Amino acid sequence: MNSAKNTVVAEIGLLIYRDCQLAAVYGLSDMFRIATDWAISISGEDRKLAIRVSHWKVNEGDDTVECVWDSHPDEPHRMSYLIAPPSLVMPALMTSMKVSADWMNTLYNKGVTLCSVCAGAFVLAETGLINHRRATTHWAFAQTLADRFPKIDVVAEKMVIDDGDIITAGGILAWIDLGLTLIEKISGTGTMHATARFLLVDPPRREQSPYSVFIPNFEHGDSKILLVQHHLHACYSEQHSIETMAERVSLSPRTFLRHFQKATGLRPTDYLQQVRIMKARDALELTGRAVDVIAWEVGYTDSSAFRKIFRKIMGVTPSQHRQRFSTE
Repeated sequence: MNSAKNTVVAEIGLLIYRDCQLAAVYGLSDMFRIATDWAISISGEDRKLAIRVSHWKVNEGDDTVECVWDSHPDEPHRMSYLIAPPSLVMPALMTSMKVSADWMNTLYNKGVTLCSVCAGAFVLAETGLINHRRATTHWAFAQTLADRFPKIDVVAEKMVIDDGDIITAGGILAWIDLGLTLIEKISGTGTMHATARFLLVDPPRREQSPYSVFIPNFEHGDSKILLVQHHLHACYSEQHSIETMAERVSLSPRTFLRHFQKATGLRPTDYLQQVRIMKARDALELTGRAVDVIAWEVGYTDSSAFRKIFRKIMGVTPSQHRQRFSTE
């Protein structure tokens, strides 16, 4: 791939840890290259909108993490996503990933979205970042993950759980679903479908409408606003006033509002609504709980207000969404 002729739209890092599945590392690398090649035919432009791929490995001699391969080696790194691939050994045999976890925490605090596939969830879990969150892994490892990390809400039924700043995928071949999900986020639905057709695989969540996808911005460079975003994703069901959010990062309410909207493109209340509806959508698809119960669980005391906001954001009622997308 000739980087001089390409415009990099995102960098995806792949973590190579001990006993990880290299087939996923190289398969994802190939998939993202194919997506780049298809992007030019979709856009009709003279240049390719490239997805940069980099491989990162722990140097066990000095506990550092270094880049061992890069599709665009002459450009400074600006990572958007990092993926922990599956493991080839059972979770009971996986060694401690503290160095990797510490590095992932550092990236996360800089706005990088963290992803895992299958037993890669155990690497991600060591960061502590998916405590009190929904996450998925291989169905055979779900109970082990729940026992080892009891603060995680393990959901084995879904292939991909997109939590905005954290994305987890299920089975050992779910790297295909995760890869296509990222391609859709980065390069659009057309490129994702073209890539899936070329690879002769089904696109993930192919029945979802484009308007239902909430893609939060974590790469704006404002560390205080990033801290509030992470808090909202983790504690979405709680009540959050402008004053308390501003106080959390030692800003005045007026300054906080200005910084938050500049960084995310949304007012804090609208951002929180998007996060809550994203959570409600997952509950509607994965469970049979009543709509009123889900409304309360995601932070709405008035179920009629929840229904109105859901329809405004999703274009359909909660019941219609469940009827179309439910896995029950």
